[in-house]
Amino acid sequence: MGRVLDRPGGHRCPPPGTYPSRVSQKSEKHEFSWGPATGVGSMPGTDAREAAKTVTGSFEAFPHLPELPARGPGADMIGRSIGLLVELYGHVEPSGWRISDRPGRETRRARSWLGEDLDALEEHTQGYEGPLKVQVVGPWTLAAALELRNGESTLSDPGACRDLAASLAEGLRTHLAEVRRRVPGADVVLQLDEPSLTAVLRGQVRSASGYRTHRAVDRQLVESTLRDLIADETVVVHSCAADVPFALLRRAGAAGLSFDFGLLTERDEEPLGEAVEGGTKLFVGVVPPTDAGLSDPGGSVMGVRTLWRRLGLNPGTLAQSLVVTPACGLAGASPAYAREALAHCVRAARSLADNPE
Repeated sequence: MGRVLDRPGGHRCPPPGTYPSRVSQKSEKHEFSWGPATGVGSMPGTDAREAAKTVTGSFEAFPHLPELPARGPGADMIGRSIGLLVELYGHVEPSGWRISDRPGRETRRARSWLGEDLDALEEHTQGYEGPLKVQVVGPWTLAAALELRNGESTLSDPGACRDLAASLAEGLRTHLAEVRRRVPGADVVLQLDEPSLTAVLRGQVRSASGYRTHRAVDRQLVESTLRDLIADETVVVHSCAADVPFALLRRAGAAGLSFDFGLLTERDEEPLGEAVEGGTKLFVGVVPPTDAGLSDPGGSVMGVRTLWRRLGLNPGTLAQSLVVTPACGLAGASPAYAREALAHCVRAARSLADNPE
């Protein structure tokens, strides 16, 4: 693999062993039971064990690996993913993350914090069997955010984008193997965070000067890069931006689509209907990610029921087709609200199952 840096330019966790026994269904891709609700990724605070306790206690059927960006550079979504790269490193400049020749302080911290998070997750998933989600920034959002040594976005150099995607793929193989070693009963689901994907496709990512934008990346190249990265893993692609390219993500092999339900428009309905009919899981973000007054759980998913009717889909398929989530990560929420938001997701999912009409 070439190297970019050479280029110019109130929920209690069950005690260990108390998770209900389940039959492992890891024999084929996508052939396991998805949980009814889960989180997006980030949580408030800096205590890894408290975050793992909250997440596993709230989502007994579909926990995820918490992210704690409040710890600082290296715990943010970009820095955390840079810490997974192989033979590529990064450091923080005033403008953001930039390629380095060797691991710097921020990269070392990213790896250390990820290790702490995995330790905490392992502690609170003893005996667990079922789906378990981990998150990483996808290759196109990472390319839009990570600067080359000259200060320009990696997105400006097609060769650098290829190297970055290859490095990420190699790092993910190691990371996912480590997750499976620590939680041997888990059916690991990989979430690729791609909030900048629409901007990449439309040529809306600004240059370092801010006076121009980088050229739009060819859709076929975007799709093939994602397909290569998804490969044999069960992958959900998340974006809390508007105009998510749902059809492209499905063609790339995404098993699930995660999005802010409140940002959907009428033009999104047809590709989402096709996704449901094709067996793609929808992760519907219906709970506000920052402190807000929460309606009753049934009211939170009323729009989902309405969408189902407009699409002419069988209401009885709602619970099997959806995973309920917050609209985005909860890093900006208070700890108390974050706990309530996770519990609200579970109650909203139960409402859909009990009353799909």
